[in-house]
Amino acid sequence: MNVHSSKYKCTGCGKCCAGKTDLTRPRRSHSGEKPFECTVCGKRFAHSADLVRHSRIHSGEKPFKCHECNKAFSQSGDLNIHMRVHTGDKPYKRSLCDKSFRNSSNLQTHKRHIHSNRRPYDCRYCGNLFKSSQDLKHHVYTHTRAKPYACTHCSDCCFTHYNQLKEHLLKSHNEGTWFTCDICLKKFSRSGNLKVHVLRHEDVKPYVCSDCPKCFCTAGEVRRHQLIHSDYKQFGCGLCGKDFKRKDSVVRHFKKCSVRLGFTNMFT
Repeated sequence: MNVHSSKYKCTGCGKCCAGKTDLTRPRRSHSGEKPFECTVCGKRFAHSADLVRHSRIHSGEKPFKCHECNKAFSQSGDLNIHMRVHTGDKPYKRSLCDKSFRNSSNLQTHKRHIHSNRRPYDCRYCGNLFKSSQDLKHHVYTHTRAKPYACTHCSDCCFTHYNQLKEHLLKSHNEGTWFTCDICLKKFSRSGNLKVHVLRHEDVKPYVCSDCPKCFCTAGEVRRHQLIHSDYKQFGCGLCGKDFKRKDSVVRHFKKCSVRLGFTNMFT
C-alpha cells in the first residue's frame, strides 16, 4: 500500500500512515500526551520505546556492544557514532575549512569555537565573554572558589565537584566501593578509571587523532591531544583575560597572576 494514498492522515502535521495505529506517535507529539511514566524518577514519555531507552539511565544496561573494542552503549545511535572511531568515517564536513567530523555535535562545536567570534556568555564578576556555558562555568570558579559539596565526617572538607567528594569519602573514610583490576590488583575510586587502566594492560588504543596517526585509549585523551593541532584556547584567566589551551596551564598562570596583582589571600 502507498502510505501517501492512505486515508489515515495526522491532522496536526499532515503525515500519512499505513494504518490507524500508526497515527499514535505523531498525534501524541502534537497533543503533548505522555502516558508512560518512569517508576524511578517520575519522568513521563509519549511512547513506550522512549521509556525503555530512558530506563537504561537508572539500570546501567548497555546492550549495544562494539565488536572491535567491546565498549558498550545504552543507545544504538551512540554505538553507530562510536564505530566511526574504528572505521575512520567522518560524514560531517565543514565547507569553510574542509575539516570533517564523526558526529554533528563535534561539527557544531567546531563552528562555534573556530569559525565564529560570537561569545554570548558573559561573566557577571569581571565581564569576560565566553563561547559556551561550560567555559563560563569553569571560569566563574576562579572568582567564587565555590565548594558546595561537604564531607559529613570532616568539618573543613568541601569540594567543587561531587566526584571529588565521592573520591574523598572512599579514600579517607572507606565509604563506597573500590574498583579493582583483575590483572595487577590496583584499586580505583571510579569505574571509568579502571576501564581505561585495563585498556592500557591490553594496549588497546581505539581513538585515532584526525590530524595525525597518533592513537589513544580514551576519547578524552585524543581531545586533549588535538589541542596541539588547533589554535582554540578555551581556558581564560579571570584576572587578566589571557587565554590558554589547557586547564592545567591556566591554573598555574592564575596562581602567579594573583600574586602579581596582589590577590595572595585567594589560595590561603
